[in-house]
Amino acid sequence: MATDEIPKGFAVDVKTDVSNPLFIHHSDHPSMMLVSKPLNGDNYSTWSRAMRISLSAKNKLGFVDGTVTQPSEKTKPADHATWQRCNDMIVAWIINSIDSEISDNILYMTDAHAIWEELCERYSQSNAPRIFHLQRDIASLTQDQLSVAAYYTKLKKLWDELASYNDSTSCTCGAHNEINKLMQFLMGLNESYSDIRGQVLLMNPLPTVRQAYASISQEEKQRCLTASRGVTETAAMAVR
Repeated sequence: MATDEIPKGFAVDVKTDVSNPLFIHHSDHPSMMLVSKPLNGDNYSTWSRAMRISLSAKNKLGFVDGTVTQPSEKTKPADHATWQRCNDMIVAWIINSIDSEISDNILYMTDAHAIWEELCERYSQSNAPRIFHLQRDIASLTQDQLSVAAYYTKLKKLWDELASYNDSTSCTCGAHNEINKLMQFLMGLNESYSDIRGQVLLMNPLPTVRQAYASISQEEKQRCLTASRGVTETAAMAVR
């Protein structure tokens, strides 16, 4: 374990200073689960992102990324004891957030940062199968019976997960990637939107995928409104 002092400004009353990473809230306890889906070996990217968000919200991210290091037991015994208590709490949170088969392999590790690095090294390299499935799902996804909003949301979820993987295995090259997303979105739309799709493709410069979605979503709403008016008028004529 590292024995560096905690960065300047941390050595204050950790019982009351909520901005101090050594502060433990009264609601924090070792049996907490920080994420809804535990690490199973195939979902490391989404799991680690969810864990980092949760740890950051609790001001404990520094324990796993190594920026909050262990104070000296000799020169700062009180801070050392508090750090150890926080570290043990985070170790428990990590263990609670992974499958039992994986947790058995790290059960006797005592440093949260070391555990985090171990999990990263072991599971971050197994992304290729998931990336393959994501690329395939994106390429085959169509609107079908979905609304434009539901279709776009489903597609965006796939894009966001793909983007969470290593830059070397997924294209994140700015404008080119944005055009790819636009084309994927337009290709999956139902043929009933062929006219507005053609209008979007003729724009110069091309809109972003968000702008295209906004336009097509507006078109969908207009159609629903027109259809609703037609039903109302037909019903009124029937009454007469």
